[in-house]
Formats: sequence, structure tokens, C-alpha cells
Amino acid sequence: MKRLSALVLLVALTFAGLIQAKAQIFMGPDSARQADKAGKKQQKALNKAAKKQQKAIKKAQKAQRKAAKRK
Repeated sequence: MKRLSALVLLVALTFAGLIQAKAQIFMGPDSARQADKAGKKQQKALNKAAKKQQKAIKKAQKAQRKAAKRK
């Protein structure tokens, strides 16, 4: 039960962190380029967080299966 609640908490916190922020709009001649670069950086961070979340979920599921076999 503790693992399940920890997993739910992990998923909730991860989704809260995954809310995508808009790329900051810069002033100047390179504003479009800088905004695009910031957007790509944000997307990369989101992809990394999603991958980390999937890994944590798989690990928790594996631990649950292992615990179920022991009973």
C-alpha cells in the first residue's frame, strides 16, 4: 500500500512539473530564434522528465510484482 501511494504521489508531482511553460518572448532581431531555442530546451526537459517518470513507474510495478510473488 505504501508503494502504491508513493507511486501516485510521484505521478502527481511529475505531472505538475510537466505543465509546459510558454517560451519567453525576447525583444530584438533574434527574438524568433531565441524563442525557438528556448522552446526546444523546454521540450527537451519535458521529454527527459517523462522518460524518468516512465522508468520510475516500471520500477514500482516490478517491485509490486516481486512483492506479490513473495506472499
